[in-house]
Amino acid sequence: MKQNVVKKRATNLFIALVLLSSCSGKQQNGGYQQGPAEVLFGTVTTGDATIRNEYASAIEGVSNIEIRPQVTGYLQKIFVDEGDYVRAGQALFKIEDRIFQEQLTNARAALSVAESNLLTAKIELDRKTELTKNRIVSDIQMQEAQANYAAAKASVAQARSAIASAQINLDFSVIKSPVNGYIGRFNYRLGSLLSASNKDPITVVSDNHQVYAYFSLSENDFVRFQREHTGNTVAEKLKNAAPVALLLSDGQEYHTKGRIDAVEGQFNKNTGSITLRAKFDNPRAELRSGNTGKIVMYQQLKEMPLLPIASTVSYQDKVFAYAVDKENKVVQIPVAISGKSEDNFIIREGLKQGDRYMAQGFERLQPGMPVVAQKQTQNKK
Repeated sequence: MKQNVVKKRATNLFIALVLLSSCSGKQQNGGYQQGPAEVLFGTVTTGDATIRNEYASAIEGVSNIEIRPQVTGYLQKIFVDEGDYVRAGQALFKIEDRIFQEQLTNARAALSVAESNLLTAKIELDRKTELTKNRIVSDIQMQEAQANYAAAKASVAQARSAIASAQINLDFSVIKSPVNGYIGRFNYRLGSLLSASNKDPITVVSDNHQVYAYFSLSENDFVRFQREHTGNTVAEKLKNAAPVALLLSDGQEYHTKGRIDAVEGQFNKNTGSITLRAKFDNPRAELRSGNTGKIVMYQQLKEMPLLPIASTVSYQDKVFAYAVDKENKVVQIPVAISGKSEDNFIIREGLKQGDRYMAQGFERLQPGMPVVAQKQTQNKK
């Protein structure tokens, strides 16, 4: 009985060893049976490329006008509300005007006195003129009459000027909008004392039927911008520049294209940048002063080396492509890129035209592993 058990155990052990040896042999020979991994290769070619550049921008209405008082007085009435749309000439605020009405009344009274004095001086001048003909009055008396008449006439002109000035002050007591636009926030309320010396304006009226988007270019970008557009002057280059797009704060593109119409006169010494201005129509009043966004400009490049983005991997801020060395073993190549064009990277350093790279099948490979080409494909332009 015991012998049978021993024989059975020995037999089982032998079978297990045979199976283990067989599996081990398959595993050892498996690598040689499978051979190098097959990957799909591509070749770096050149083609035309379009680079999309985005620049942060601040938006303002074409007219952003501060509303300030031109006379001193207490704010008596407010005819509009914050955010209202107003038209040019529409009354916005009223300053208490009794003092200006009194000034106008006094000026008119002074004119009446001056006109009476002028009439008296005219009568006296006419009388002495007749007497002079008969040699009854001296020449000196005649000159005095003429001087009095001239003075009376000047007093009338002065009184009329005082009336015009008083009328202007009275008119200024009603503050009107100089343009069509939207009312901003009020800095003063009913009863506030207003004067031309106030630090803050009463409010701001923004004409937003068109808006300006201000953005900055670096010195290199501005040099490239000028080089890319034809013209002998900046104005001619701006005229020939392509329209630009505006990305709103939510990432959506504004429905209307704009045009760059102005460039700042000099670079900012602190930032090394220069400010440009693009104008956009705003028929639906979707944009307001104070909005932010991004200006989108496209740069056209000719015969640039292109590498499909899908044939690269990124680690942090670095981009890598896979290729093979002389022994057909995997090498990882860092690639410097100058931008994106559709589904391609534009290569600056790392690969050049005619270089081979792994287009597919490199995801699980490690540097140093042997590979073999499955077939070749060429990068589409």
